[in-house]
This record gives sequence, C-alpha cells and structure tokens, in this order.
Amino acid sequence: MAEITLTDRAAKRINEIMVAEPAGSSLRISVNGGGCSGFSYAFDIVRSREAQDIAIERNGATVVVDPVSLEYMDGSTIDFVNDLIGQSFKIENPLATASCGCGTSFSL
Repeated sequence: MAEITLTDRAAKRINEIMVAEPAGSSLRISVNGGGCSGFSYAFDIVRSREAQDIAIERNGATVVVDPVSLEYMDGSTIDFVNDLIGQSFKIENPLATASCGCGTSFSL
C-alpha cells in the first residue's frame, strides 16, 4: 500500500482553511498531466469523497488522494511552508526526478 505523510504544519493549515468550509470537507490533492516538468499537483477543497479515495489524516485534518495520483506520490511528504516568497503547501516527492521552481510541477 502506498503511503503519504502529512506534517503537523500542513495539518494545522488545512484545519485553518476548513473552518470556513462546510462540515466534512477535505483537501484533495491530485496529479495531472502538464505543467512545466510534465506533471503538476492540483489542490482542491471537496465536500465528498469517491469510494476509492485514500484518506490521509493527522490532527483532525484530512487529505484525500485518488488511487492513480497516489501511484505518482508514493512516499511523499506534504508540508506547509511560510517563507520569503509566500505561503504554500510543499510536496517532497521521492519519485520525482526533477521539479520546477513553481513547486507544483515535477517529472518522473
């Protein structure tokens, strides 16, 4: 079974975002074809899950990932960073052979 880790910082930020969303909402992360390096991450807030979604939970925060995207993200860590260029979710993906400066595009 593929695994994804959610850091405490990411969980905290997800919980802050979800305060303004309907109960039961989750952050969906998916991998799409395209982007500067071949694949890109998409972040969406969803109100429902698909039956085959995998849920990653930490400290009350939930991230859902579809099985196809999970194959491209196996072993990844989802973090939230706040640095000089701004705030964003950052995915450390051990399967990525290259990534773009935008932080949401990668290649395998």
